[in-house]
Amino acid sequence: MKRRVFYLILLSALFSTQFIGAQDNIDNKSAVGSWLGKIPVGAISLRIIFNITLTGKDSLAVTLDSPDQGAKNIKIGPVTLSGKEINIKAPMLLGEYKGTMTNDTLISGTWKQAGNTTPLDLVKQKAPFVLNRPQEPKSPFPYMSEDVTFKNEKGGFELAGTLTIPKGNGPFPAVVLITGSGSQNRNEELLGHKPFLIIADYLTRNGIAVLRYDDRGVGQSKGSPLNATSADFATDAGAAFLYLTSRKEINPKSIGFAGHSEGGLIAPVVASGNSNIAFIISLAGPGVNGEEIMNTQNMDISLISGVKIKDIKEGIAINKKLFAVLKKETDNKIAQEKIVEVYSKALTKKKTPSEDIDKAVKQLNASMNPVSYNWFRYFLTANPVDFWKKTRCPVLALNGEKDLQVSAKVNLPAIEKAVRSGGNQSVKTISLPDLNHLFQHCKTGLPKEYGEIEETFSPEVLKIMTDWILAL
Repeated sequence: MKRRVFYLILLSALFSTQFIGAQDNIDNKSAVGSWLGKIPVGAISLRIIFNITLTGKDSLAVTLDSPDQGAKNIKIGPVTLSGKEINIKAPMLLGEYKGTMTNDTLISGTWKQAGNTTPLDLVKQKAPFVLNRPQEPKSPFPYMSEDVTFKNEKGGFELAGTLTIPKGNGPFPAVVLITGSGSQNRNEELLGHKPFLIIADYLTRNGIAVLRYDDRGVGQSKGSPLNATSADFATDAGAAFLYLTSRKEINPKSIGFAGHSEGGLIAPVVASGNSNIAFIISLAGPGVNGEEIMNTQNMDISLISGVKIKDIKEGIAINKKLFAVLKKETDNKIAQEKIVEVYSKALTKKKTPSEDIDKAVKQLNASMNPVSYNWFRYFLTANPVDFWKKTRCPVLALNGEKDLQVSAKVNLPAIEKAVRSGGNQSVKTISLPDLNHLFQHCKTGLPKEYGEIEETFSPEVLKIMTDWILAL
């Protein structure tokens, strides 16, 4: 499932910045330009660009871009040059970059922040960096696009989204798009990609209305994701469905869901209790519980990344102990104390230095914060089979063969078996070659490739989705 830690990127992103000057000392002239580096954040890598410009006669100004996060022109500094050394401070981010000129196009350095140090090398760009997303549609559009709001009556707040409706005589079939884990906007924007924008544009051009919405607490939507679970998010998707039934342009008997990742769990949660849902498309959705998904994900990503099998198994064993605490202890404050205790003991048993244990605990608390414990507990324990068995509408489940986050081999058979076991024979599963978790054509499937791949969403999958819906 998609990760919840992308906010760390901007903090980590401050670092590096500029310069270079042939083989001699760095000076203002050689420092000017755009410098690009990559920072590892969990399983992904984020591109960071420091844009250094000359102001006045001898002053340098620096801005930071994080194209994979959609951040641009963040002012940082000051910059200090001394011999071959460069120092860039980012006081608002509590960070500092220190680097040494290696040659006229490379600076080797480190980024320090909040007690953590990350290697960061910068390469001078020949031209300003441009993020290329060729599939992103441009106006004018051959369909109606309307910003809408609708209310989650159970939660007592409004959600906001965009409804696209084909031109011509309706009523039209319609799809509600449901995002994956983490707080996402209506385009499910990630690393410079806007997959839901691509999906909505394609489907609507082909006669299918689409509603995509900001998750609660994101963009124009109200409410808060804190302490919410997938079951809570299901009430948001249910509210979106109910809203579409009120639109005269939409065929109320042809409204379904397309859920990506966690959205592929939320869809059957709603459909299992609502027989009016016309269909479900699961895009890399789960067929097994979250603990099994995470263990498989850990194994698959680690193996391709070159981690030794012994170390992978040790990590999974530790996670199992942490998950056991979280599943059993429902008081989140006590759960955090017990989780830290269990984790610290496990690291001590491995003879990990105390200072490394402290850092590891801080990282654990940052990535697995108590405010997400309710969500995490539900994710670990909820069995998708329980919901798929009660789903009576047609189901299309799609997965990329190179999906390392939600394994096609594990989850597609589980979904098909669960749907059929409930008496619903209208289920089709497709495993697609060379596609990753975001349905991009890829080399390895590793998350670190996501931002660097120009393709946002496989054209083949767009056609499969469209043809299947129109054939119902």
